[in-house]
Order: sequence, then C-alpha cells, then structure tokens
Amino acid sequence: MASPLDEEAIRATYARIAPHVRKTPVLEVDGADFGLPGRRIVFKLEFLQHAGSFKTRGAFNQMLTREIGPAGVVAASGGNHGAATAFAAMKTKHPATIFIPTVASPAKMEQIRSYGARLEVGGDRYDDALRASEAFITQSKATAIHAYDQYETLQGQATVGLEFESQAPNLDALLVAVGGGGLIGGVAAWYRGRVPVIGVEPEEAPTLTRALAAGEPVDSPAGGVAADSLAPKRVGSLMFPVAQKYMKGTVLVTDDAIREAQQAIWKTLRIVAEPGGAAALAAILSGVWRPSSEKTIGVLLCGANTTAVKFG
Repeated sequence: MASPLDEEAIRATYARIAPHVRKTPVLEVDGADFGLPGRRIVFKLEFLQHAGSFKTRGAFNQMLTREIGPAGVVAASGGNHGAATAFAAMKTKHPATIFIPTVASPAKMEQIRSYGARLEVGGDRYDDALRASEAFITQSKATAIHAYDQYETLQGQATVGLEFESQAPNLDALLVAVGGGGLIGGVAAWYRGRVPVIGVEPEEAPTLTRALAAGEPVDSPAGGVAADSLAPKRVGSLMFPVAQKYMKGTVLVTDDAIREAQQAIWKTLRIVAEPGGAAALAAILSGVWRPSSEKTIGVLLCGANTTAVKFG
C-alpha cells in the first residue's frame, strides 16, 4: 500500500503546487563566515516563498486537494501558517478565517489581514487559537487546514526537501527548525535517511526532543522568543513516526542564541530572518551542533515575517 509520504506522493505534490509556489533559491557560503572554517554552508532561502515562509506549500496543497465548501477554510496559527493559508485562499478564491494567539507578531497579523482573511485574536499560545478554531469549525462547517498534523500539509512541506536536494545534492547534514514538526517531518520523509536531518528547537519549547525521549508526542513548555512559530504544546502525531525512523536527532538552542543568529544573518548576508527562521543557524553559531566529518551543511532559513529592520 502506497504511503502518503512516499517519493511518488511527494513528487505528485510538487507537480500539483509548482504553478502556485516559488522555487526558492539556495546560497552557498564559506563556513568560516559562520565559525566553521574548512566547511561550506548551503542556505535554502525558503523565506522568499509567497507569504514569507515554507508553509505556503502545504496551504496550496490543501486548497488543491480538499473539497472546500461555501464557508471556506479555517486555520489556527502562530502567524506563518495563517498568512500562508490566507494567501492560498485568496489565490484560490475561498473565504478564510484565521485564529491566532496574542503572542503573534504585529507583522504577521497585518500580513494576514492584507490577504483578505478574517482574523480572530485570542488566547496566549497556539493551542488556545487551535481550540477556538475547532469550536468555529463545529459551528460554521468550514474546512480545517491544520498547521502541521494533516498529510496534505506534510506533503507540501516535503517539497522543500525535494527542491533542496535537486539544488544541493551533496549535503552531508541538514539543520531544520522544529515547531509542530510539519517542515522537518516532510523534509525527513523526502530524504529518508540519505542525509542526516537534525532538528533544532528552542530550549523553552522542546516538543520533539521530549517526544523522542518519551517514545510518543507529549506536552511540552511553549515559550520563548520564537513562540509564534516554534512553540506548540506537542508535535504532530503524523510526523512522529517519520522523525523516529529518519531523523538524526535534535539539539536545543537558547533564546539568546536565536537572537544572535538573526544578527549574524543580517550582518553577514543582509538577510532578515524571524526568530524561528534563524533557529537552525543558531545551532551552529552557539556550538550545540558541530560537524565531525561533514563538509557541506545545509541550513533551512524558513521564515522572515518580522519587522526587525528599519530602512532610512
């Protein structure tokens, strides 16, 4: 029986969404620029995707494969999934209602509204928004677009891995930020162990780290500077078996390390990354992950929905 996350399914997803998403570029740099002399770092610039993050891939796959009624779609989000869902709904001409917590950044709130979605703000964290969205679904019969725990979402995010491997086929390791696990679950499903995939989580939101230790998804703290993108209570149940089978493991980074990575990306590459988007690089800069024999390291810069820089 075919798996919804096998190579054929991921390739079919890529063909389906390709007319609607950007093929984001890669940038290869001297590792010495980021404290790794003698190595090369290949950045996947996925923050250049429509709506500013990888989540647009999963959102379009949802819109193009699900039957959506007159009530449209509803999503709960820390911000990026909401923006992606609102963008994809706008392009496919479906109404969208997005529930976000108060921790979401003003930049993301403004972005969601700019795509014509109805925005509902309430609760302190993602799980509060999720519960509110579930109540709305029961009342409205809108179609639920989950941020990470639906196969359609995972298939869309898996195309990041497909695309990255075609652009950088010689990676020796790949660092990916972890929130609910949609991105790393999809990427790991694509690589299937051909390249070691390492998850990077904030110390204040160790959802996958705790799940791997427990042998199943479990509740974890949900705080920190990247709480609007990397702090659900637990990872998705659909990605967890993929993580167990195909991931190399996880490392934890501090909020200070994430902020320092944001600054380093700006100073060295003139790229603005949100905290969640900079977390993968923070693992290298802080030293919590160091290469042994790996010469070429992939780093996903997955989001840039922030107002961190003012231009004058």
